[in-house]
Amino acid sequence: MKTSDFDYILPPEMIAQTPAEPRDHSRLMVLNCADSSIEHRHFYDVENYLKSGDVLVFNDSRVIAARILGRKATGGHAEILLLRRLAAGEWEALVQGKHLGPGSQIIVAGETENHSVEILEDCGDGVKKVRLSNEGALLKIGKIPLPPYIRTPVADPERYQTVYNREPGSAAAPTA
Repeated sequence: MKTSDFDYILPPEMIAQTPAEPRDHSRLMVLNCADSSIEHRHFYDVENYLKSGDVLVFNDSRVIAARILGRKATGGHAEILLLRRLAAGEWEALVQGKHLGPGSQIIVAGETENHSVEILEDCGDGVKKVRLSNEGALLKIGKIPLPPYIRTPVADPERYQTVYNREPGSAAAPTA
């Protein structure tokens, strides 16, 4: 099986830009394995398709404000996407911006003071180890990361959490 087996054309106008309200009114595609037919339903119908012994897996991870925008010392734009906390103030992150190697500093404007993100190490595959000068403040300044096909600004970040969220840690909103 190849990942290309899952490629399909999805017209942009068919991509929801905001979560359904109420939440259980989100769309549910049901594939009947016996005859390969497809039904378009709503999530509140899901219980009609469950049988004894079926297992549901719930995503209880809470999306953190992991997208942090800043500036390099030269004034150019930089963007950090926090992926995984390693220790207090240290994270694995994706960092966008030219010439940002170990030792580089990214300045992030806060409400009353600036904060910084220091590049500690290049871990390969675009991932870098970074140190946050003030982890709590930067996670408040950060934004909920959304995929590029979501173009509508986030009015209420809580709308991009699963209804089961408990444990902070996801670096991307559940948009599927």
